[in-house]
Amino acid sequence: MRAENLTVVRGPRTVLRGLRFTVPRGQITGLLGPSGCGKSTLMRAIVGTQARVTGTLDVLDHPAGTPELRSRIGYVTQDPSVYDDLTVRQNLEYFAAVLAPGRGRAATRRHENVTRAIADVDLTTHADALAGTLSGGQRNRVSLAVALLGAPEVLVLDEPTVGLDPMLRRDLWDLFHTVAADRGTTILVSSHVMDEAERCHRLLLMREGEILADGAPDALRARTGAETVEAAFLRLVDEANAS
Repeated sequence: MRAENLTVVRGPRTVLRGLRFTVPRGQITGLLGPSGCGKSTLMRAIVGTQARVTGTLDVLDHPAGTPELRSRIGYVTQDPSVYDDLTVRQNLEYFAAVLAPGRGRAATRRHENVTRAIADVDLTTHADALAGTLSGGQRNRVSLAVALLGAPEVLVLDEPTVGLDPMLRRDLWDLFHTVAADRGTTILVSSHVMDEAERCHRLLLMREGEILADGAPDALRARTGAETVEAAFLRLVDEANAS
């Protein structure tokens, strides 16, 4: 994934300001910054749902938003994208049929993909439960399972751990690392929780629509002389304010 001079204007406001970055394949890149800094806008641009995007943004060697990318990218928004009156399995079967319609072998592959995705997010025992009866964290996992259908090459996760308890956050991060390591999936995950930065291979730190820093957690700590990524981020903000 590569961006050059990526800019998004919404009304009178410039939300993203000439961003330039790369996201390595097969790794977890964390997109971190305070609420309102442009993380969600950038993610929508990457998956091709953001209007008024200028500059260059290539994903898997194609311009972002091109039809060739639709089946190769999984996207999880901040709000769970599930139907409350369907069971977990029925939700996934519906989305699987949209992604890969057909009968015979296609139907068999869909069933296998649904079963695998449910197991990936540890919801096998809840497969026949109505989505509307699940907890918030479980509903988030259903959305993640939908995104994992078809084994996407790129997985874009917009603050997937917000509001989750520490154990569930840990389990989801373990899953992200498994998906990246075992399947070679490129993962871009946003958060405003700085301790999650330590779980990423690489970081993009954002502030007010700009990339404040780009690098591995160890490199950012060394660059600033800080003990944590959060402290490094705050020092970089102070430097930017002083310049």
